[in-house]
Amino acid sequence: MASLMMLPSGCCNAALSRVYLSAAAFRPAPSALGFGSQIATSAVHLSRRGAPPPPRVMEVETSLAPPDTVLSTGFDFKGYMLEKAAAINCALDAAAPLAHPERIHEAMRYSLLAGGKRVRPVLCLAACEVVGGGSAWAMPAAVSVEMIHTMSLIHDDLPCMDDDDLRRGRPSCHRAFDEATAVLAGDALLALAFGHLANPASYPADGSVPPDRIVRAVGELSRCVGAEGLVAGQVADLEATGVGTPVTLDHLEFIHLHKTAALLEASVVLGAILGGASDDQIDKLRKYAKSIGLLFQVVDDILDVTKSSEELGKTAGKDLASDKTTYPKLLGLEKSKEFADRLLKDSREQLAGFDPIKTAPLLQLANYIAYRDK
Repeated sequence: MASLMMLPSGCCNAALSRVYLSAAAFRPAPSALGFGSQIATSAVHLSRRGAPPPPRVMEVETSLAPPDTVLSTGFDFKGYMLEKAAAINCALDAAAPLAHPERIHEAMRYSLLAGGKRVRPVLCLAACEVVGGGSAWAMPAAVSVEMIHTMSLIHDDLPCMDDDDLRRGRPSCHRAFDEATAVLAGDALLALAFGHLANPASYPADGSVPPDRIVRAVGELSRCVGAEGLVAGQVADLEATGVGTPVTLDHLEFIHLHKTAALLEASVVLGAILGGASDDQIDKLRKYAKSIGLLFQVVDDILDVTKSSEELGKTAGKDLASDKTTYPKLLGLEKSKEFADRLLKDSREQLAGFDPIKTAPLLQLANYIAYRDK
């Protein structure tokens, strides 16, 4: 039950020289004189180079968990997701403006602003709020983790990696542009993510986020996405693909705790750090994040064998075709579903000591990850 959420036309008015993704079909935004011609110009550039124009809407997944798992607090999960996604989309647009050289910035924005569920940045904001911080404190981190997530998707789709031509229902970045541009677009997003996170100007001017928290957040993100985290998982995944010998459950868990869960862990932990969490709170939220990170992958594996490409917005059955070891392949479909249920329960237990009102977004996000359909 995905909703198509239009970006507000007045979003990010401080940077009118940028291309802005409006729901209007290349019409000038009411508050931005001359904006429409800039959008049209960018669309022409992309069209001439064989790449589709920028998306007119941002897709935000707002599916709720089945009725028996919905919280009894009256928490409006759909409204929360729409509100946070609108703020995140606007912040992403502002953080990655169109600039010279245009081609690389177009490629960056093509993938970064292509919609998606925005689970990682919303988790970042929700984790900040659960420890008493304001969402504005964690927005730079939310933007950064989404940039790195986009980088990982761009690189993962390359022919030398998972070789996929479809992402979020559109041609992958290397198909819309070319392989070299896609590699560089991913590199540029990675660099921009750290620059944005470390820049004091990214945070509220009132000094509500002390410099030591920012430094700690940078170190945490570096660990989670480098050779100890996301990269380690990707390497282990490549080494285990097509080898013809069974991958053990422990090895499969190592792959996904690093390749998938590490960035979800970073999202939650960065939000907690910037929100001023205690070490004990960070430890509990880290365990919560690892549980939902592994849960995300188990569900992904299940969907890969139970849904079509049209339903998923990416190529279905790709893991089976490339002889990858997945949870359904190793455990069977029913045991994989049981494992997913256990991970969901574990994630809920880690939130037991927090304010039950403030934990509602994190609990519902765990439910969403468990019960999503794409």
